[in-house]
Amino acid sequence: MPRVEQDGPVWIITLDRPARRNAIDRATADALFQAFSAFDADPGASVAVLCGDGSDFCAGADLQAIAAGDPNRVLPVEPGNPGPLGPTRLVLDKPVIAAIEGHAVAGGLELAAWADLRVAGETATFGVYCRRYGVPLIDGGTARLPALIGLSRAMDLVLTGRAVPASEALAIGLVNRVVPAGQARAAAIALAHEIAAFPQACLRADRRAARRGTPLGLEDALRFEYEQGLAVLGDAQAGAGRFVAGAR
Repeated sequence: MPRVEQDGPVWIITLDRPARRNAIDRATADALFQAFSAFDADPGASVAVLCGDGSDFCAGADLQAIAAGDPNRVLPVEPGNPGPLGPTRLVLDKPVIAAIEGHAVAGGLELAAWADLRVAGETATFGVYCRRYGVPLIDGGTARLPALIGLSRAMDLVLTGRAVPASEALAIGLVNRVVPAGQARAAAIALAHEIAAFPQACLRADRRAARRGTPLGLEDALRFEYEQGLAVLGDAQAGAGRFVAGAR
């Protein structure tokens, strides 16, 4: 389950499954959804930092659980429904910073893209690794990656599933800051406190306006992604089985 710490107006939410590279199973997804919902509802909270325990940020959905027949929840895109990884369909009124070390791949990349800002350690790696196993992007990746880095660069990641080092992620706008390895969490917390020190009503109004300015409304984009992904999810368990069997 994720750990939740409060540092004044900053909440630190830590994925706590290091033995699975912080891959998210159904129970963890539900707990993450509840944690971020509580953060958004807390009048004393201003900024959240999302990070992973151990050497990785998040490897996405837990393919071992999927292979065993216990997949993440995949619900229609409707108000109140969580995403497969938990908070990825929440539209919060407060900013979230992802602190990324190690791998942020597959759904872990989608989770990072859901955040407002991304601070990465210099040895971090990104990628749509789920491409290798027939698991679709269904946590907002098809909507958010083009918005972050442009359609052409997003297609490079989505179609190839290749590994992207932190230096390239910074160059293409996938991350906002790169810091020495092992310092992403501390740097993200410091940044969160800087943001929390601003007048919050104005900051949130500008944030809401910026988020509404996308060419295709986020809800419509997420709904279309859900419909497309749902049609191929039957292949995901077989792909998860290949992963468990050692295919890389």
